[in-house]
Amino acid sequence: MITRARQGEFPAPSVNVSDGERALSALGGSAMTLFGLTRGTLGGLAIAAVGGAFLYRGLTGHCDCYAALGISTAEDRGRRTSVPAGAGVKVEKSITINKPASELFRYWRNLSNLPRFMRHLESVSVDGNRSHWVAKAPLGMSASWDAEIITERPNELIGWRSVPGSMVDTAGSVHFAQAPGGRGTEVQVTLKYDPPAGKVGATLANWLGEAPEQQIEEDLVTFKRMMEAGKV
Repeated sequence: MITRARQGEFPAPSVNVSDGERALSALGGSAMTLFGLTRGTLGGLAIAAVGGAFLYRGLTGHCDCYAALGISTAEDRGRRTSVPAGAGVKVEKSITINKPASELFRYWRNLSNLPRFMRHLESVSVDGNRSHWVAKAPLGMSASWDAEIITERPNELIGWRSVPGSMVDTAGSVHFAQAPGGRGTEVQVTLKYDPPAGKVGATLANWLGEAPEQQIEEDLVTFKRMMEAGKV
């Protein structure tokens, strides 16, 4: 759950559904939605609408009925500050860019630049050492969270993680190192995150063409083209 909202943005719904229920809701909701849409009838649309509600429940972990009754089956995530070992999804990608590390680091360190080449990000607003991220999610939805810089070595490394209570648990880093042979800079991104509905949610995202490995690879290619062309 995000503790504050920006202008024009609704706060993220509170998580009150357990991981097991979210997984079942996400799988059942996606199956109902696809089945209903293929029927081509009013009854099919009704089934798809119900499936969409279950899918939303699974992806966000929020149930309006539970909220009205004051019920929560979710575990306490308030003290979690990163993705635990063995949980979530890990992505590692790298690319060589024909620009000095100092220039690449400076552009990346201004986190508000990230949506310019990361197509899954809608916005990143920076407030001191913290930042508020809004990302696109499958089926036209979005997810938001707050993050903080935890490691920084000028022209070498930037590391971040989501803050306690975030809707999405995530941690990542980007390394800038001299490429072999001294030609350009090797940029390596490591991202680990625990998506809504856990690995079930990640599998569903892959089915819907939202594979994070492909996204990060394409984002790095876009970053390379922007920086080498000087059109940022």
